[in-house]
Amino acid sequence: MNTKRLLYIVIGPVLFALSVLLFSEALGTAGAQAVGVLIWMIFWWVTRPVHMTVTALVPIAANALFNIIDMGTVTSQYFSDSIVLILGSCLLTIPWQSTGLDKRVALKILSIVGPTIKSQIIVWLLASMVFSTVLPNIAVCALFCPIAVAMLHAAGYKDISKAAPAVPILLCIGWGAGLGGVGSPLGGAMNVAAISFLEEAVGHEFMYIDWVIRILPYFIISAIVMLLMMIFMFKKTEQIQGTKEYFEQSLKELGPMKREEAIVGILFILALLGAFLRPLYEKILPGLAPAYVFVILGSLSFFITIKKEPILTWEAAQKDTLWGMMLLFGGGLALGKLVNESGAGASIAGLISDMNLTGGFLTILVFAIIAVLISEATNSTVSAAVIIPIILSFTSQMGLNPIPYWFAGIMAYNAEFLLPISVRAVPCSYGLDASHLIKKGAPMVLARLAVVLIVSYVCINFWPMFSNIPYLNVN
Repeated sequence: MNTKRLLYIVIGPVLFALSVLLFSEALGTAGAQAVGVLIWMIFWWVTRPVHMTVTALVPIAANALFNIIDMGTVTSQYFSDSIVLILGSCLLTIPWQSTGLDKRVALKILSIVGPTIKSQIIVWLLASMVFSTVLPNIAVCALFCPIAVAMLHAAGYKDISKAAPAVPILLCIGWGAGLGGVGSPLGGAMNVAAISFLEEAVGHEFMYIDWVIRILPYFIISAIVMLLMMIFMFKKTEQIQGTKEYFEQSLKELGPMKREEAIVGILFILALLGAFLRPLYEKILPGLAPAYVFVILGSLSFFITIKKEPILTWEAAQKDTLWGMMLLFGGGLALGKLVNESGAGASIAGLISDMNLTGGFLTILVFAIIAVLISEATNSTVSAAVIIPIILSFTSQMGLNPIPYWFAGIMAYNAEFLLPISVRAVPCSYGLDASHLIKKGAPMVLARLAVVLIVSYVCINFWPMFSNIPYLNVN
């Protein structure tokens, strides 16, 4: 075995042991063990002595050995609603290749957007951000990544991991989905959790429109900043092979859409509408979450036949489903459960409450840094579950209006850049080298943190409406 690889393998559990020794007094034994698992997994994800999917199994092994939290809570994360959503997305998009729909969609996109990297970055980043304001971030990634990969295949790039244009495109989808989640409460479970914590604290329902109005300036500014940074970082990347006219001609050569293409496309659109229009039927069908809409409609391909053959066979589904991505995503969710239910999150909250904060810029800075670090190490949902109760508890103790700090926390936790976990696992599973996340993501994290601090500080001090929601009566 390679000596360097062996060293990295050993360092992982050593970091776990050191965490238990150093943090047990402050976080409790279970909390220190959970943080140790987090550090261990981050180290392996960065150094990659084993495949990143293998690292996603560490929570099961660690919890089995040390009984940190209930094992059922950990293992259930590997087939949670988010995993079901990914499975449904695979079932919906696998038939694209066999029917030829992937090539048709890809050529259509290329004929409209054009092959330049600048135009590709603009379209994929902004589209991901806009869609993720009303769809779960993971759903946006699961929908857009196969389309982008199909486009690249149509342009002649067979190996996505070696295709230079694939890097900015897949990064735009992964990062854009995370950034756009802040745009509305429908952006993901982390936002629903934040609202739930606030409503419990103030004893009144929170209206979603108030979120959109107050977050909109940050949404616009962060979109502009991230877009400019992406264009600058990839200005020397080769454009996609082919010209706009070539793609238009190739599209014409495909001829009219075939029946099987139309069926597969309709199922995909219905799934998308089902996720978008969830508020309209939520009370009638409370159990029909977007994940189950995707699975039900994706499964119909097994039953619909064309020329006496089903559109999708189980053999094809078994071969092309992204099983590794599901394990990777589940590992991130399991890690989040370890951090939260071990008491590590509550202990960190207690440590922050003991700090000498008065509610000024330093307070915003501390909350934002913690929210960003937890989001990057786990995911936005875990970050929301940790930071929002801390903010509400702190403002209550200090006699401060919680609303502006609550919004600042929401801005801070709503994005993820660095590690191949949570939403970021999806583009990696489609061929994006995880090292690009770290190399290109580091400046994005710093820039986003700066935007959060500046926008939230300016809004708190110069925009009274930002801090005032009359019907909550918290002033």
